Amino acid sequence: SAISTQFHEAVSAAQKRFGLDNFAEIHNGRLKLKRDDKLDVPDKVNQLQKVIDAHMPSIRIEQLLMEVDQMTHYSRHFVPIQYHQSRPKNFYKSLMAAIISQATNLGVVSMSNSVNGVTVDMLRHILQYYIREETLINASAEIVNQHHELPLSAVYGSGTLSSSDAQRFKIRADSLLASYYPRYYGYYEKAIGIYTHVSDQYSVFSTKIISCSPREALYVLDGLLENNTILKIREHTTDTHGYTEIVFALCHLLGFYFMPRIRDLKDQQLYRIDKSVDYGDLNHLLTKTADLAIIEEQWEYMMRVVISLKQKTAPAHVIVQRLTNSSPSDRLTKAFTNLGRIIKTEYILRYLTDKDLRQTVQRQLNKGEYRHKLPRWIFFADQGEFTTGDYEEIMNKASSLSFVSNAILYWNTIKINDVVEQLRQQGEDIDDKTLSHISLLPYKHVLPNGTYFIEDEGKG
Repeated sequence: SAISTQFHEAVSAAQKRFGLDNFAEIHNGRLKLKRDDKLDVPDKVNQLQKVIDAHMPSIRIEQLLMEVDQMTHYSRHFVPIQYHQSRPKNFYKSLMAAIISQATNLGVVSMSNSVNGVTVDMLRHILQYYIREETLINASAEIVNQHHELPLSAVYGSGTLSSSDAQRFKIRADSLLASYYPRYYGYYEKAIGIYTHVSDQYSVFSTKIISCSPREALYVLDGLLENNTILKIREHTTDTHGYTEIVFALCHLLGFYFMPRIRDLKDQQLYRIDKSVDYGDLNHLLTKTADLAIIEEQWEYMMRVVISLKQKTAPAHVIVQRLTNSSPSDRLTKAFTNLGRIIKTEYILRYLTDKDLRQTVQRQLNKGEYRHKLPRWIFFADQGEFTTGDYEEIMNKASSLSFVSNAILYWNTIKINDVVEQLRQQGEDIDDKTLSHISLLPYKHVLPNGTYFIEDEGKG
C-alpha cells in the first residue's frame, strides 16, 4: 500500500542520513540527543535591526489604521447586518474608534471620553451592526492578502508555512472558558487562551478563544481549515501541546505536513509497520509495530471524517475531541491512532536527521512567540485583563487584536522596505538572508493609548 511504501522510503532516507550531523546518535541501543542547534544569526542582523528600529517613525494607532486603510481599503468589509442601511454620522471616525476600543481593551465608555465628536451610543451602534466576527475576518484577510503581495514579504517565506499556539490572558469575570492556570497566574487567578495561527510572513489568519485546560492540539485543524486568505498553507508547526497522534493522522489525510516541536523526543515511542524488516541501527528505535490492518479496515470511515472536515460539517475541534475521548476499543479512533503513529515515526526520524527541518520549525515557532509581544503592547487597558465573561465580546476583542496586529504588520513592512531601499541606495549591501532575520513586528513606535484623533480637531 501507499502507506507502506512511504514508510519504507522515510526510514531508509533516515538510515542514510543518520549520524551525518551529530544531533542524534544511538548509544547502547538508546537514543542520545545533543542540544538543539543554535539558529545561526549573521552579525549584520543586530546592526541592521538597530538602524531599522531607529528609523521607524512614531505613529498613533488610529493614524496607522487609517493609513493602512488608504492603501488596502479594508474598511469596505465593515458592512452592516442586512436591513440596517443608513450609515450613522461620523461613521468612519466611529468605526476606527470602535475597533481601537476593542483591540486596546479600553471599551466604549473610556474610548468616547478620549475621542471628540464620538459618543458611547455611536460606538455601541457600530459594535452592534458593523464589527462582528465575519466583518473582522474579512477585513483582516484583505490586509493579509495584500501583505502577501508586498515584495518584502517573500523574503520571509512563501506563505505556505504556519504555526499556532495559545497566548494566555487573565480574566476577571466568570466565563465558561475561564480556567485556573497556576503555571502563570497562581492558584487564584483564572485565565483564557487566545489561539492564533501565524504564517511565515508574520500574518495572523485565524483567531480562536479557548479554555486553558484542554490540549491545544484540539484547535490546530480549525485554523488551517477555516483559513480564508490567499495563503496556501501546506506545512504547520506547533509546540508539544499542539500534537497528538490523531492530529498527525488527520493533517496527513488533509494534505498538511505536520511538523511539531516535540519535547522529550528521545522518550517518544516509535513504530514500524513490519516486524520482519531489518532497519540496521534504527531497529533499536522502532520497537513497536503499528497495526496496518485496522487502517485498511476503517479506511472508508476515515475518509468520511476527512470529507466532513473539508466540508466543515462540524468544527474540526469537535471531531478531534470526539476521536480523542472515545473509548480505547473504538475501532475508528484506533485506526486514526495507528496511522498517526506511522506518520509521527516518519516525521521524528526526519527531524532527528535533517538539520534544515529542525531550523525551519524553530524559526517559525520563534516568529509566533515574537508576535505575542505585540498583542500585549496593544491590549494595555485594565492591565491587559479581560473584564467580561461574554463569549462574543471576548471573541470580538481577540479578533480586533489580530486585525490590528495585521495592520501594524502591513504598515511596518512598507516602512521597513523604504528604510532598506534607502540604505541600499546609499551603498549598503543588504542581502535577503540578513533581511529575513529582521523582525517585521517592532511595535514600540506604535502608540496605543492617550487621546485619539488629535489632528482631526479642526475637521468635523
